Amino acid sequence: MSDIEASNLIYLDHNSTTPVADEVLDAMLPYLKDFYGNPSSEHALGYRSRQAIENARANVASLIGSEPKEIVFTSGGTESNNLAIRGTAMSASPSRRRIVTSIVEHPATAAPCALLESEGWTVTRLGVSAAGIVDREALIGALGEDVALLTLMLAQNEIGSIMPVEVATRKARQLGVLTHTDAAQAIGKIQVDVDALGVDLLSIAGHKVYAPKGVGALYVRSGTALSPLLLGAGQEGGMRPGTENVAQIVGLGAACLLAKDRLGGEEKRLRGLTDELWRLLSQQVTGLIRHSPKSGGLPNTLMVSFPSVSGRELLTQADGVAASTGSACHAGLDVPSATLLSMRVPPSVAQGAVRLSLGRSTTSREISKAAEIIVSAYRSLHEN
Repeated sequence: MSDIEASNLIYLDHNSTTPVADEVLDAMLPYLKDFYGNPSSEHALGYRSRQAIENARANVASLIGSEPKEIVFTSGGTESNNLAIRGTAMSASPSRRRIVTSIVEHPATAAPCALLESEGWTVTRLGVSAAGIVDREALIGALGEDVALLTLMLAQNEIGSIMPVEVATRKARQLGVLTHTDAAQAIGKIQVDVDALGVDLLSIAGHKVYAPKGVGALYVRSGTALSPLLLGAGQEGGMRPGTENVAQIVGLGAACLLAKDRLGGEEKRLRGLTDELWRLLSQQVTGLIRHSPKSGGLPNTLMVSFPSVSGRELLTQADGVAASTGSACHAGLDVPSATLLSMRVPPSVAQGAVRLSLGRSTTSREISKAAEIIVSAYRSLHEN
């Protein structure tokens, strides 16, 4: 793709990844060029890098209402989830050999749970409603004294539904069960507060919040028993050893500071644009089905099914619009979304699904143009 083509592209795939914000890049550049010291070194350059990391830690903590010391920097959401899930399992009592989760988790949660299951653990996978949400009573009822961890995503990455994480955390604490939420899709889009949620562990992915790919964080509530997956020199309180990627960490801190400043106004703006996109598409496509919540879900996410066409073929035909058919982690597979199938959406309907996820750069004009391109592509396919 040429630079000109990229600049003209209407990008509606922000749930897959976000562009690096200008403010984030500006914050990172000095630590890629001038301040290159190892944070563990006892000289001025090392001290500068060490201070930059601690400033970033404070910024991340401020976004989610935690203490800076409770933030562990990682390489991204996948590592954060693995550290939370497998690290909990390594520290758990032998009497606790069960994990509770849902059937619509991201692979970064589902795969570590499956690994533990292959090692003899019991994994309870809760189903979801037609709206893609775990039942509150079922969630609470699945907990018990044999459970080591409840891991439930905060915001579903394909349809944008918000999971009732907070309803189970009090019961979990009473039973001695640790709670983890993958908040990668929620951070920067909705208000996230670790005390309001009541969780012990929370995962963040930098590239979902306008920071670079390859950096993330795990919130670890003080006093939480967690074993490291890696061994080394003891960086990040021994939870994630290895020389820190200072520039990336600085970028994540800057991104979280930016997200906190923009959260309220941006959430309202994106919700309005998402509603407008739905209105434009549904007015012109008879039988269009909306899978994303009309209210209460992520403000930027619209997953819809177009009748009698493949969502993948539709997006290929919609030249000038960048979107996806679901999770980018399953890209290249022309199969119905497992999330939609779990919601009991018929395979023929799920096959026509397209996920349109908006971001800070999305404008009203782009929404109108994108709807025009997508509708034109649909009509072309449908008529043929």
